Amino acid sequence: MRDHPQPPLTNAATPPAPAPAHPSPSDAHPPERRPEHRPEPAGPPGTGHRAPNLRAPNLRAAPPAPPACPAPAGALPPGAAPAVRPGGRGSGPRPLGEMRAWPGSFADRLTTPLPGVRAFARLAREGAFRPGPEGLRGIPDLPYRPAPLPAVGPGEVCVTWAGHASWVVRTGGLTVLTDPVWSRRILGTPARMTPPGVRWEELPPVDAVVISHNHYDHLDAPTLKRLPRDTALFVPAGLARWCRRRGFRQVTELDWWESAELGGVRFEFVPAHHWSKRSLLDTCRTLWGGWVLTDRTAATARTGGGRTVYFAGDTGYGHWFREIGARHPAIALALLPIGAYAPRWWLRDVHTDPEEAVRAFLDLGARRMAPMHWAAFVLSAEPVMEPLHRVRAAWARAGLPREDLWDLPVGASRTLGASRTPGADTGAPGRHPSAAREAP
Repeated sequence: MRDHPQPPLTNAATPPAPAPAHPSPSDAHPPERRPEHRPEPAGPPGTGHRAPNLRAPNLRAAPPAPPACPAPAGALPPGAAPAVRPGGRGSGPRPLGEMRAWPGSFADRLTTPLPGVRAFARLAREGAFRPGPEGLRGIPDLPYRPAPLPAVGPGEVCVTWAGHASWVVRTGGLTVLTDPVWSRRILGTPARMTPPGVRWEELPPVDAVVISHNHYDHLDAPTLKRLPRDTALFVPAGLARWCRRRGFRQVTELDWWESAELGGVRFEFVPAHHWSKRSLLDTCRTLWGGWVLTDRTAATARTGGGRTVYFAGDTGYGHWFREIGARHPAIALALLPIGAYAPRWWLRDVHTDPEEAVRAFLDLGARRMAPMHWAAFVLSAEPVMEPLHRVRAAWARAGLPREDLWDLPVGASRTLGASRTPGADTGAPGRHPSAAREAP
């Protein structure tokens, strides 16, 4: 891949959200692969755990943090601008490379304590964090069909699943990678079950990368090292320093509901129910979330919003999907995680299972759904082919048009056509029955 000039970056904040009206399920935050750092599992949904704060970071008086998530105080770095409430007064365009000051911890976004001895003891006793031999027999059946990237015309959006949470999204004249992981192995897991669906050498020049959070299966340093250092990175609050230490010069870190624009594409960081940790001492010190990418050059007459793709990253199920859908009422495609969910008592609050992913799709009011976060790494105990079977069954039970479920093989692509007429998008002629809105 070659170096290439980047369009200027501007920031446009989104108005603050109203207080959520829907209760959240319980909110535990276990890690995905490293049992020694997994948090205490929460009780069943509806047991009174408060919902995460979707409106703004608490920069003045955060509630007491769990012991493993300290919130040290400190002076702002020289020349640093204070962080502000997302979408609040004081928000505005932020020039590329500006240093922003954040709280020392985002533990106030969590809702349950971090781990206890009994949780670890139960996990060790049950030994149920990897599939057994029967569950691994499905590896040869994992869908893997790499193909050349199709051409993208004006006004079209093309997505290609490179595997796990890595997508090649071509929209608004840009090529964007989501959580790019091209490594064969990541810390704490066996080698990947399927190779990346796109060879790195076959990628077009990458204009931007979005990162959902800092776990190793989403933030892969060896992959990022392959990129030119002037590639625009969009990252959660607190993660810019990690990127700048590796030489990246165009790094924009955002809080929930903040957005920035590169060329004709708007990048908005939105809430997710997860957590962050990359080492023994950095628990919850960077934020986590999803991304809404909107091609502003393809705005529709009715919404004026443009062609929109939602990338959820890692998240549990909860009311924030309705909030995201209310703020973005014309999501053309939702990229939603369906894997790494068993044992359920351990992972329910940070990873959606296939049925919850379909519920999230309905809450979003999106037009189409593309499953992800399965078929690459062994992160949990469910049989490797089970996520696909369950999401297809849940989709059918919900009475949704089969053609609107883009259950792609690793390496496959689908294109949203430029036409404004219903059914004109390549491979997706149906309509979501609950989304009575203009086809994007």
